[in-house]
Amino acid sequence: MASKLQPLLNRLSFRQLQVFTAVHRLNSYSKAAEELGLTQPAVSAQVRQLESALGEPLFEYIGKRLYRTQAGDALALATRNIFSELERLQMEIAELAGQVRGELRLAAVSTAQYVVPRLLKGFLDLHPQINVRMRVVNRAQALDRLAANTDDLVIMGMVPQDRSLTFMPFLDNEMVAVVPADHRLLDEATPDVKAFLDGGLILREPGSGTRLALEAYCAEQRLRLPDCMELGSNAAVLHAVLAGLGVAVLPRLSCQNELAQGRVRVLPLDGFPLRRSWCTVYPKGKHPTPVMNAFLGYIQENIALFGKMFAQP
Repeated sequence: MASKLQPLLNRLSFRQLQVFTAVHRLNSYSKAAEELGLTQPAVSAQVRQLESALGEPLFEYIGKRLYRTQAGDALALATRNIFSELERLQMEIAELAGQVRGELRLAAVSTAQYVVPRLLKGFLDLHPQINVRMRVVNRAQALDRLAANTDDLVIMGMVPQDRSLTFMPFLDNEMVAVVPADHRLLDEATPDVKAFLDGGLILREPGSGTRLALEAYCAEQRLRLPDCMELGSNAAVLHAVLAGLGVAVLPRLSCQNELAQGRVRVLPLDGFPLRRSWCTVYPKGKHPTPVMNAFLGYIQENIALFGKMFAQP
């Protein structure tokens, strides 16, 4: 095997693969050059050398537009795997030396952005040589990233039960019925759920965790969700409530400042708050890196602390 690979190995370099990866990801020689701090001719030269070594074009121009070839897509996948294994090797060598270092790639659904930074503070105090990259996504994007194994971990609630996923609950996600501070239903001793739902309900987009929780509650109670205003983030929903456009069900963590200031109020409805859990999630069969294992271990060891940290004041 080594003898067959030797001619190719003699002509390949990691620098060529790094440059190629940037061009493939950005679909642009000029953008890759800017990102890498190189000139565009230097980037083009590296890609040409790689194409010569492989005997296949990796990109092609049609008109003035750059397209990836089938060989280019195949090399991108192989290069991603190569760099991933090198990163794992670097982490394992550091672990052998008694250190935990490397990169932790996280994706967090939008509401979890209120939670994850406070989790990371203690973890990074223990492991300052770890670099964290976090992408904030909606639930649909989180599921896509899990399917593509894009991240080390995804932080989300409402984990699908029909998927091959490993997950660990670590914090309650309390969803409350929120109304403007002067809403008429606040004057009632036992506000009616149907009156709340019909009071100008504002919802997240279909498929979001908050909406799924409310839909499950309504199905259990045999209640129908009315036609509603739909907005694309919890922050947008909260601002709509603040503007007097209606009422909403929101994670308490996403509106705790406005609740503390009295700008919105929690309506004490029967069956509320809705309770779900924040979870760390990754595909079954995934081989955790040492950094990933360190973060999962930190989360598991500090579940009780997180409960106190985010407890309602």
